[in-house]
Amino acid sequence: MLIAALASVLISSCYDGDTCRSNTGEKIRLACIDTPELRGKRANPVPAKAARDYLRALVVGREVSITRIMKDRYGRTVAELFVDGSNVQQQLVAAGHAEIYWKYAHQCGWTR
Repeated sequence: MLIAALASVLISSCYDGDTCRSNTGEKIRLACIDTPELRGKRANPVPAKAARDYLRALVVGREVSITRIMKDRYGRTVAELFVDGSNVQQQLVAAGHAEIYWKYAHQCGWTR
């Protein structure tokens, strides 16, 4: 597992509650959480939009700290994001917009 030093990125958009894009085009999948799907067989649009909008309010247009963990099978960077020192994934879970993704929870110390 590759863990890089804390860096910062400017978030330009968020597709859904657990996927964002930086101003350089890097696709970022938030590590260790899962949010409702906007589209597809498992779509649940009302809570999915609420999760997306909550995440957008936290990070879009802001310089956030990032801990890159790995690349996923879709080429996205799997990472933890931090705003003002606070873990974005933990905030999404605490607000009821995300659940811990137990299959990958070992990647994030806060899930223990």
